[in-house]
Formats: sequence, structure tokens, C-alpha cells
Amino acid sequence: MRMIKWVTLGTMMLLVLTGCKGLTPSAPEVSYSTSSSPGSTMCNTRHADTLTFGIIYPMTHPFYEMITDSIEKASKPLPVQLIVKAPDEINLEQQMRMMETMIAQTVSGIAIDPIDPVAFEPLINKAVQAGIPVICFESDVPNSKRYSFIGSDPLQEGMLMGQIIDKNLKGRGMIMIEGSFSKSPQISLRLTGLLQYLKQNTEIQVLETRYHNGDTEKAISDLETMINDHPHFDALVPLDIVSSSNAILVWKSQGLKRYAITFGMTPEVKEALLNGQINTVISENEYIWGDKIIEQLLAASRHAPPTTWVDTGFQEIKQSDLANEY
Repeated sequence: MRMIKWVTLGTMMLLVLTGCKGLTPSAPEVSYSTSSSPGSTMCNTRHADTLTFGIIYPMTHPFYEMITDSIEKASKPLPVQLIVKAPDEINLEQQMRMMETMIAQTVSGIAIDPIDPVAFEPLINKAVQAGIPVICFESDVPNSKRYSFIGSDPLQEGMLMGQIIDKNLKGRGMIMIEGSFSKSPQISLRLTGLLQYLKQNTEIQVLETRYHNGDTEKAISDLETMINDHPHFDALVPLDIVSSSNAILVWKSQGLKRYAITFGMTPEVKEALLNGQINTVISENEYIWGDKIIEQLLAASRHAPPTTWVDTGFQEIKQSDLANEY
């Protein structure tokens, strides 16, 4: 089963899951289950050789819908059932509750993109102690007992972003930055790498840095306020997918022609790149995440020696590169 519309399908599947498993997750959590083994249905009794993998995202977003599609494709030939969950918006308590539910269900393995690595360390350890391997993707919890981390080096991503800005602004100018959480290790390291490069190699000035804390309305308000306060800025740098999504909306509404350079190749970012609203994207090679997530979950379920870090790498994508479909 493929996911067509996240919220609509998530709601339908939530009703099915409630009937099949007696779950009563509260709104606005989004959840659905899909079985990859041929001829199976969601309410079938689980076969002894079927593995049930839980996938937990930080929020519903087209970016994660894209990742789910790739996970489903990677698991299709296998006797694997997927349970996919995500808060409707970034919500730490809901994401932690989803993790607790999967631990109680004794799933075969869990792949999670944790909102708060510090908060999730005890939960990941609890799952592992219960015999449920956990892998992290995009955001790591390195001090936990997680099996592996799938993702790239955010510090080096930030350094590359600095080089891209330097190249576009020719070493001088003024930029604005927006990210999700100031305490997020991923966002913090991206910003550190960016600022280090700019300080050491350019005369580019950072006018302002803001954080929306997962609030879409705040992200839009932040962007509009920064644009009004600094009308002569040369470039905007969103550090996360929520910031970039809303930057695209603001760019469209205001018809801005400044540089916008972001992280994460989402479907909407790809469209904005083609339309010239985004100039450059640093992709974490997200198109291979599905294969890597299933690969690591299978390895963990078979008790294979862990690969501590599955480095997916990253690359700069420009409009001209899209013709080659990188």
C-alpha cells in the first residue's frame, strides 16, 4: 500500500489499527500500518517469520512522506510489516508516547528521527533492554545504546554551506538564518560549521538568527519580521525543512529575488529550485535512506555487528543538476 495523502490515509489507517490492535492514540498523531509480504492484510495474524518495524518521524511533512515511500519500496520483497507514526506537528511528548507504544507492542525494531536526543536517550535504552534494537536517522543520539545512526556530518554540511554562500556573494554581504531548535545538535553543528567558514574566509555578516521551535506560524512570522527589519539582506539560509518550506511561501508572496540556500531535498524544495525561488540545496542523499533504514533494521534483528555510523554523505544540488536527476 502506498501513501497518497498522509493525513487522510493516516486517519483511515488509525481506525484500522484501533480495530486490529486495540490502540487508542490521541489526536493529532498520525499512524498507519502496511504489510510488505505478498497477499497479506493489516489485520492478519502475524506470521512467525514476519518482522514488524516501527518508523517514527518528528512530524508529518512531504519530506517524510518521501522517506516512507522509499522505506516501503525497500521492504516490499521482504516479510516485513511497517508501523509508521508521526505527530501532526513537532511535539516531543507525542513522539515519546509513540516510542513507548512501540516498546509495549514488542516490535522487531524501531527507526526514529528523534526531536530531542537528550530526552530520547533513556527511551532508546529502555527499548534495547527490552530486546528491541533501535536505529536513529537524520538526528543521532550518540550516547544511547542505539544500534546505528544513518545520516551525514552536520558540521561539514555547515562548512559546505559557508562555501556556497561565499561563492554566491563573492565573500561579502549580509545574510539571515532561521532554524528549528537552538538546542538541536544537528542544527547547532550546521550553524557552527557555517559560521566558522564565514568568519575564517569571508567578510559576510550574519544580520540575525532565529528559531521557530517547530511552529510553522512562528517560522513565517520570523521570516517576515527579519525581511522587514533587514530589507537590504543578500541571502537567507534556512537550516531545516520547516524553515525552507516557509521561506518558499514567503518568497512567492513577496516576489523576492535574493539568494535562498537551504538544507534537505524535499519535493517542494525541488519545485522551488526549478522555479528559481531556491538557488542551491544541500542534499543528504535522502533518496537512499529507505534502503539504509531497512538494511540496518534487518541487520539489527539478526544480531549482526553494528555499524555505528552509516554515513549517507551530502552534496550541493543546483537547478542545472536536476536535469541529471542526481
